[in-house]
Formats: sequence, C-alpha cells, structure tokens
Amino acid sequence: MDAAGWDQRYRVGELVWRAEPNRFVEEELRDLEPSGRAVDLAAGEGRNAVWLAERGWEVDAMDFSGVALEKAGRLAADRGVRLRTVQADLTAWTAPEATYGLALISYLHLPWRQMAPVLSRAAACVRVGGTLLLVGHDAANPARGHGGPQDPDVLYTPRQVADVWRPHADIVRAETLARPVTDAEGVGRTALDALVRAVRR
Repeated sequence: MDAAGWDQRYRVGELVWRAEPNRFVEEELRDLEPSGRAVDLAAGEGRNAVWLAERGWEVDAMDFSGVALEKAGRLAADRGVRLRTVQADLTAWTAPEATYGLALISYLHLPWRQMAPVLSRAAACVRVGGTLLLVGHDAANPARGHGGPQDPDVLYTPRQVADVWRPHADIVRAETLARPVTDAEGVGRTALDALVRAVRR
C-alpha cells in the first residue's frame, strides 16, 4: 500500500497492533545500553520507538503515514516519553551519515530493488560500534508459516539482509525464527520471521 492506504488502515480503531514492543525487538535490545540517538525506520504507531525511548534512547520515529505518526506521538505522551516523529518515504530518504547508535527496521516490506537500498542507507546512518537490527516476515513464511505478506517479491531471507550489511558491519545474528500467533478462528499457528543483527564497523 502507499501512504494514503496506510493512513486509511491506521484510522480504523485505536491501535492496529498492540502497544508493547515486538517480542524479538525486546529480546535483542533490552540489554543494549542506550547510547544517544536511535532511529526506528517504518515506525508505524510507535510501539518499538516508544519502548526504546522508555529505555533512555533519543528516538527518531520515521514513517510515511502521517496518521501512524500522530498515533505514535499520542502513545509516547501517554507513556511519558518524547519522540521525534519524521514523515518520510524511506525509498527517497537521504540518510544522515554516522548519526545513530541504533537503527531498527521492524516489518518493513518493499520490493527487493527498493528494500536493498534502504538497508544500505540504514547501515550508513549508524556510527561505528552502533547496532543494526531487522525483524520481518521471512521469505519461507508463505509456504511454511502463517500470515504476513504473500508476495515473494517483498519478502527476504536473513542471508539477503546480512549480505547487504556485511560490507559495512559485522553480522552478529542472521536467523529464521518461529513466532507463535493465533489466527482469526483462535487456532494457534506459527509464523516465520527473519532476524538480522549487526554491529557497524
């Protein structure tokens, strides 16, 4: 969907997703000492960005949906933290060089010809010693998992992501992980997610 489509989706109901951070984001970053600024790329309604701010990061929450960013700002205010919200199309984003101690990408799915440059710009915006973390629907999910996008062109493997980051960073972890979910009928299912963590060098 384009920005207008996501705006419409975010207008329905209070929160499209729950207010708590993604489980893998929390597991990977809860022990990471805050070190200044962080950027959450495709932040949506701000659940991960707000959690990072609560932990002491100065967070830039970026998304192309103005409606989502308004909700992120409200969530931050309700939780007593501050976010800098930035409305931007990441496919046209000019990344500031070596600015952030952390760049997070959580469930951003674009055609690979657009996704790969976004990943490169994410690496460029992190300073030496900073952390890169991506969590998203794995390319194996349509065949072996549940939910998420079904278009293979917007999915990726951990190896694909790691290959883009490897010239810029040391890969700490690149795995396909199982995530328990419940379908519309209340039946337990398993989704497959790609997770890549790296340290900028």
